[in-house]
Amino acid sequence: MNAHTPIEECLDMIIVGAGISGIGMAVHMKRECPDKSFVMLDRRERLGGTWDLFRYPGIRSDSDMHTLGFSFEPWTHEKSIADGPSILEYLDRITDKYELNETMRLGQKVISADWDSKTATWTVVTETADGKHSRYKGRFLFLGAGYYDYDDPYDAGFAGRDKFKGQIVHPQFWPGDMDFQGKKVVVIGSGATAVTIVPAMALNGAGHVTMLQRTPTWMVSRPARDGFNKLLRRFLPEKLAYALTRAKNIFMQDLMFKRARGAPEKVKDYLTAQLKAHLGDNYSAADFTPPYDPWDQRLCLVPDADFFSAINQGKASVVTDQIDSFDAKGIKLKSGKHLDADIIVTATGLRMTFAGKINVAVDGKPVDFGQTYFYRNCMFSNVPNMAGVFGYLNASWTLRVDIIAEYLTRLFKQMDAIGAVAATPAMAPGEEPEVDDIFDFSSGYIQRGKHLMPRNAHALPWRLNQEYRKDRIDMRQAPIDDGVLHFTRARELVD
Repeated sequence: MNAHTPIEECLDMIIVGAGISGIGMAVHMKRECPDKSFVMLDRRERLGGTWDLFRYPGIRSDSDMHTLGFSFEPWTHEKSIADGPSILEYLDRITDKYELNETMRLGQKVISADWDSKTATWTVVTETADGKHSRYKGRFLFLGAGYYDYDDPYDAGFAGRDKFKGQIVHPQFWPGDMDFQGKKVVVIGSGATAVTIVPAMALNGAGHVTMLQRTPTWMVSRPARDGFNKLLRRFLPEKLAYALTRAKNIFMQDLMFKRARGAPEKVKDYLTAQLKAHLGDNYSAADFTPPYDPWDQRLCLVPDADFFSAINQGKASVVTDQIDSFDAKGIKLKSGKHLDADIIVTATGLRMTFAGKINVAVDGKPVDFGQTYFYRNCMFSNVPNMAGVFGYLNASWTLRVDIIAEYLTRLFKQMDAIGAVAATPAMAPGEEPEVDDIFDFSSGYIQRGKHLMPRNAHALPWRLNQEYRKDRIDMRQAPIDDGVLHFTRARELVD
């Protein structure tokens, strides 16, 4: 798979990333545009993207798989909240079904992408681990590599790290030979990663696991298995049961988010009551009452209440405090207390980037995506023949992948019908709309990285919208030739 010759003929599409976004786009191309040629480029040696990258204990989805799964392929595993290996198995099944392996070029890190208006083509340069370069030419470039910096996670800069005599590990670089049996573990952080790692280690042999948090996170528990789907599958065909479960979960996600934004105190009461029911005497308001409203940050999902079970069994605990410094035996807290540790897990967050840190240029001029605007949730102002995926902040990532891919295949058919070789969301200088900050979530990784993201207006089409059901209608029904998207015909190319 990795031994190949550079492709010099012009492809119809170059897909960057062989994870959920790239695979979703590739399948839609196969289904809707079977005559189009494409390749998928990925720096990793295996498909899966995020789900191949993260190997920490308990790695699982933080969304149900009936919405994190694709519209075209039912999720058939028993658990709706799935572990990483099950998700990889799902992606492998899709890859085999749609014969995508032959289109994948793994171990190829995309380092640059240059658009040439004279030929209406992108030239993409990749690099292998041993420094060899390949070049690909394509009409359209699709960015499906997500928004994580895969090289450098967020470093909180804790003082005294070099003094600690135990092991320090970041979840993004989890060692395969990690032995935590009987060990005292401190997990720094309170997000989805920490809430996953704590029970996975505590209930599987660690001596004790302490989650050290600066501020609490809103948590909600639900069964890992979807009872509604289980019932439907007894009486209905697999695809229909999946579609109905998916529709139900989309509705409930949207309802919960809007309820949290519209009546935050009632949602706080609901979540607090659930926490008290799960934790009983182990409930502490100081440890489980965040200083922000639900969905100001993403809710932390606790499947089957495993995090709470670990606490109730005395195998895990929560400490709310601030770090003064590391020392030889653990962590000194600003309160004066000390946490002894053999292993410290720094689940302090990720670092955001955009376009996979690819050097993108249009006619030799570097593109600063922070100065562009989103167009139709996926394209970028004044950048020809390029689209990308930035998933929902309040729903499953894959929901966005599906509607973007549907829209792009409509775009390609429209371009073919009118003989267009390029489509550019045109925005004239001085006509930039007023900016709306859609990244009004208080999550640290979003606040640290939002300046890198394209801008948003208050209304479509210049917006990365956050309402899936409305977006689905718009992406399916809005005219492709909307007066904003500028088409270049082959005859207009400059000699």
